Amino acid sequence: MATSTFARMAKGQVRHYSAPLEMSIPQSKKQFIPASGTYPKGFNVSGTHVGVKASNTKFPDLALISSETPCSAAAVFTTNKFQAAPVQVSRETLQSRRGSGIRSVVINSGCANAVTGKGGVEDAVGMGGKVDECNGLAEPSTIVMSTGVIGQRLPISKILSKIPTAHANLSSTHDSWLTTARAICTTDTFPKLLSQTFTLPSSPGRTYSLAGMTKGAGMIHPNMATLLGVLCTDAPIEPPALQSLLKHAVDRSFNSISIDGDTSTNDTIAILANGAAGGAPVNSSSSNDYTAMRDVLTTFAQSLSQLVVRDGEGATKFVTVRVQNSPSYNSGKLIASTIARSPLVKTALYGRDANWGRILCAIGYTQGVAEGTVVPERTSVSFKPVDGSPVLKLLVNGEPEQVDEERASAILQHEDLEILVDLGGGEQGEKGLGGEEATYWFCDFSHEYVTINGDYRT
Repeated sequence: MATSTFARMAKGQVRHYSAPLEMSIPQSKKQFIPASGTYPKGFNVSGTHVGVKASNTKFPDLALISSETPCSAAAVFTTNKFQAAPVQVSRETLQSRRGSGIRSVVINSGCANAVTGKGGVEDAVGMGGKVDECNGLAEPSTIVMSTGVIGQRLPISKILSKIPTAHANLSSTHDSWLTTARAICTTDTFPKLLSQTFTLPSSPGRTYSLAGMTKGAGMIHPNMATLLGVLCTDAPIEPPALQSLLKHAVDRSFNSISIDGDTSTNDTIAILANGAAGGAPVNSSSSNDYTAMRDVLTTFAQSLSQLVVRDGEGATKFVTVRVQNSPSYNSGKLIASTIARSPLVKTALYGRDANWGRILCAIGYTQGVAEGTVVPERTSVSFKPVDGSPVLKLLVNGEPEQVDEERASAILQHEDLEILVDLGGGEQGEKGLGGEEATYWFCDFSHEYVTINGDYRT
């Protein structure tokens, strides 16, 4: 093996398989960790060490998010046929309560409680029930999530014994939110937490807050992936509207990212809205408040989901693929998704090779697009640099450009890259035929990805 190849394989092979409390988070990832936040009223959180995995002797691995008052709640779940016990239990809880009266979310990392039979379901029910007991509630009011290795039973006694501690330590401070975000990490190298404030048209002088945490670094691809997410807001939103808002946001965020094309058994994104900030309830999809809330939630979910891509296992590139001038949003998204999961595209980007033919191939073999969506004579592909310089045109209206390989190499040196695909044959970056645009976010494939997943259980 050539020395240069060996050096590239060896570089960066040390990876933190959880996000520790010490300052061992990779330097390049620290920029994504918030130093402060503005969190929704009436929510308290905690991250507690249980030791779900015997090798974890000190890191938090039990997260608890709780509202002081009952919430409207909604969730989207994995479409994998082998749905984990917490997915089954949480779906049943939300359905039985019709999205009302939810108080808490409890999450463990270190074990997925997936493909664990009836005993696994009993464990998930027990986790939720213990939280409800701490809240003084008799009926199921807790959403349960788990993440980690599939096919192993939870050390349920250890978890149940620590839930009262987690409840006693509930707090609304930024440090508590950050520790809670750390508690749901598995192979993540940093905790993923965001918060923001916003207003709604009906109450322009009233400030609402939205906070969210997520985890995920591998087995990431819709619908959905090995990721969990919890969003909380103090805006008043009725359950039917909340489910609709969440679905719209997730379709354009957590269901528009890919790391390796795999989907898992536990994936859940949930949102709680307790209305603690007051104001008129959002309850109609035709209202101005609904439209404003949809836009706020979608943009926020996109930012949160992008953190998952930036922490992709072994990733060295954060890539945005934007498909423009598609006859429909769905066809554009299918094309973007196909590019994002192409191993040849991903490895070329890792090798900093402007091999645009691989992008073109992925466009051409995309399944399920409407007839006439892809016409070679009006298809264009470009790289958009992050430094604001002009796009590098690779293909224009089906005709290859004379590519400046030196400039292409310079563009691919950057961590961030945008791929523009124009299906209408117009100028890149402008609306033309079709007019619909779909955006997807993904990362490259590196040697480290193989290393991480080759020894995941060992």
